[in-house]
Formats: sequence, C-alpha cells, structure tokens
Amino acid sequence: MADIDSRPRQAKRRKRVQIIKKIIICMIVTAILLPTVLSIVLAVKLSDARKQIDELEASIAIGAATGTEDSSPAAEEVAQTSIFVTSQLEESTRTGEEGRIEEITEDTEKIKIYLTFDDGPSSNTAAILDILNQYDVKATFFVVGKTDDSSRQAYRRIVDEGHTLAMHSYSHRYHEIYQSVESFSSDLTRLQEFLYEETGIWCTYCRFPGGSSNTVSNVDMQELITYLDEQNITYFDWNIASGDAVSGALSVEQIVENCLAGVSGKRTGIMLLHDAAEKHSTVEALPYIIEGLLAMENVQILPISDDTVPVRHMEALH
Repeated sequence: MADIDSRPRQAKRRKRVQIIKKIIICMIVTAILLPTVLSIVLAVKLSDARKQIDELEASIAIGAATGTEDSSPAAEEVAQTSIFVTSQLEESTRTGEEGRIEEITEDTEKIKIYLTFDDGPSSNTAAILDILNQYDVKATFFVVGKTDDSSRQAYRRIVDEGHTLAMHSYSHRYHEIYQSVESFSSDLTRLQEFLYEETGIWCTYCRFPGGSSNTVSNVDMQELITYLDEQNITYFDWNIASGDAVSGALSVEQIVENCLAGVSGKRTGIMLLHDAAEKHSTVEALPYIIEGLLAMENVQILPISDDTVPVRHMEALH
C-alpha cells in the first residue's frame, strides 16, 4: 500500500527533474553560443567602422591638402561610433581571453540569489511559506497593507519563520502614490507603522510599485529616491523577472525557465515573483525554481539583508 501511495510523488519528482534538466541544458547552450555570436557581430561592426574611418581620414587628408576641414556632424558620429565599437570589441576580447581566469579565481564565491515576492499577503501566501519551509529557504516579501485576520497572521508568520518583511506600498494605487513626494511619503509611512504594530519590525527595505524605472509616476523618481535616502530606507528593483507580472496565465514551465535562465552571468540575482491570489502558476513553479537553483554549483539562496547589494534600474539607466 505504501508503494502505491508513493508512486504519484515519484512521478512528480521525475517530472521536476526532467524540467530542470531541460532548462539547465538550454542555459549551458546559451552560455556557449552567446559570446561567439556577440564577438562576430562586434567584429562586423568594427570592420564597418574602420571602413568609415578610412574614408573619413582620406577626406581629411584631401581637406588638409586643399586647406579645408571636415567638422560636420557626420564626421563626429563616425568618430564616436569608432570609439564605441572599438571599446566594445576590446571588452569582448578581454572577456574571452581573461574571463576564464577571472571565473576560475571567483569560482569559489557563492552566487547570491534572492527570491522576492511582491503584492502579498494573499490566499497563496501560506502555500508559498510552506514550500519555502519544505526546502529550508528564506525569501523576501514586499508587502502591501491589508487588515484582515489572514493577512495579519501572514505578516507575523513571514517574520517568525525568518524571512525578510519589506514594503511595497500600503495601497498599491499608482495614481495616488505617485501624485507627489508627500503622497508617496504618507502611503509608505502608513505601511511602515502598520507593519511595526503587527510584527514589531521597523521595515527599512522597499520596492517601488512598478520599480524605480516605472513610467507612470507624476513626480520625478529621483525625488522619491532622495526621500528614501533621507529616511534611511533602501530600495530594491530586480534583475531576474519570472514573467508572472505580465500574464496570470503564464505556464509553470515558462516561469521556471525565465527564473533559472535569468541566473546566467550574475553574481547577485534578485528574482521578481508575485504573491497574489490569481498567481497559482507561480506557486506551482516555486519548487522547480528552488530545486533548479540548488542544483546549480555555488548558488546560495538568501533573504535580503543589510549586506545585500541592491539592484537598481534607475542607476543602470544612468
């Protein structure tokens, strides 16, 4: 009887292993082919740029002989293109020739991955916490303000089980939060004080609704960032997207692939997932994501802390 009961679990386990194997193989192939393709593309660009430079130099030589000089925008563009393409090719060459040495010296360093869940608590929070507990993995929850008994219990359970409780906004209403610095401050302070009353934790980590690079804010995001700095609040964006924010109907396999493929080439990866009532596929994908990460060499899954290096979209844009 015990053997019969174990068959569904074994089949499920085999299915997980097969999915993880396929994803890891895709990641390996991508890691092998991408540098080669990039080098070819850059080499072609460099060849074109050099031809343009040769033509420009010939033009300059003619101009010098005739007492004229080419200071047109086109000439400046050619020069800037040359500098950019050359620097990119040199960087690619260094990565190809010296990257292996750097990888070897850093091979013993842990790749730090942070699982983060936005928008909770929800009816799925308990299931997410159960899965994290099953694998003894800690995560970070960027929560909103909810006063029902189930949500209050979820806040406390997040803290009690060693996860990081962080702020997303109280209302999550973009048109209200992003009206002004004052409206943003009022909303965030309300959440910060509410969570302190519920858990005894004074939260100092947050994530902007839509990220720091959102395009819906009526106020300059840099002003909001300055406000957070003044309040000693650290904000975090993400550099690995599960894709579950785009579509609630995204398949389990696609979510897993997005998450595991996103780890490639990163020393620090902050993974965006969502804790919402309609995100059932995210909950189903979570065990596969965790098992895939744990199967990778030197990967460490951590909750956000003061030691975490923030990923920030605004800084990347500048």
